[in-house]
Amino acid sequence: MLVVNIRTRTAADLAACVEALAEVQAADRYPVHWPDDPGAWLTPDGMTSAWLAVEAVEAGEAGVVLGHVALTRDLEVSRLFVTPAARGRGVAERLLSTVRAATPLPLKLEVSSEGLAAIRFYERSGWRRVGSSRAGWLNAAGEPALMHHYVSP
Repeated sequence: MLVVNIRTRTAADLAACVEALAEVQAADRYPVHWPDDPGAWLTPDGMTSAWLAVEAVEAGEAGVVLGHVALTRDLEVSRLFVTPAARGRGVAERLLSTVRAATPLPLKLEVSSEGLAAIRFYERSGWRRVGSSRAGWLNAAGEPALMHHYVSP
């Protein structure tokens, strides 16, 4: 049985986070375009906190990164992902719960219309779509990405 711990991300975790993101990108094309500097991409402008889901291991070991989420100062949930091997085990839900526990204020997030599994997850979790807009970057079809905007329950 996989035991998962949620903890605050440190600078020393960034390389392992990039490795986990590479697994996600290979499986799901998230992010759609691999960033020139994935470590910087995982640290968006205005980020106030980031958390990891890691496989529980012996004391003193780092553990395998299974998921990641960040929160920005404008209360946006960002860079949420779970590795393919850890899906279906409540990891994304635990990461979102951790972010929600960090502030009593409503949160927001954006998700590309191509992220169908993410959209289903957010809507099952009670997030409410409040609008959509076109992004300044291109989706997999080479068109401006359609972004859906959500607010927390």
